[in-house]
Amino acid sequence: MSEAVSRFPVVELDGLPDDLRDRVGAIAEKSGFVPNIFRALGHRPAELRAFLDYHDALMERREGLTKAERELVVVATSGANHCTYCVVAHGAILRVRAKDPQLADRVSANPWQVELDARGRAIVELALALARDSHLFGEAQLAAAREAGLTDDEIWDVGAITALFAMSNRLAHLTALRPNEEFYLMGRQAR
Repeated sequence: MSEAVSRFPVVELDGLPDDLRDRVGAIAEKSGFVPNIFRALGHRPAELRAFLDYHDALMERREGLTKAERELVVVATSGANHCTYCVVAHGAILRVRAKDPQLADRVSANPWQVELDARGRAIVELALALARDSHLFGEAQLAAAREAGLTDDEIWDVGAITALFAMSNRLAHLTALRPNEEFYLMGRQAR
């Protein structure tokens, strides 16, 4: 495997503009490393800012979906899009947030067969409908999500997270983005 993080230039934390260095630095301090996505997007600071702003608006919301459910959307979407970086990185976060060392692997490998409660199943089905066949998306998918108890606000969150990570998945493919080694073991063993 190539040691390159990306096909394109990457920027180290100290090479980012001050505002981004502070923002990404806080993430690095919490996790213990700088996720490669920020190094890869760092060579285009305006795009990194926009990505982080939309990411945080969706993923740090306190209302509606839990943080684990939000990561469930990311892993299902990224698995459907065959995005190694996002499956590995967000799989790690899902393992931690769901306190389940196997869930992310099962969702990313076969989201149609993984055992989930009715709410989790509705979230995954909605994300998959948008990630794989968005041109067919319509009232039937909305009705199924509502029947499972998702509110319109939660349905919006699933759709917006799916859309953001469909874009992120494509950027990861474009750049041949390599996951950080640290992500592979996160959430697999008790601390």
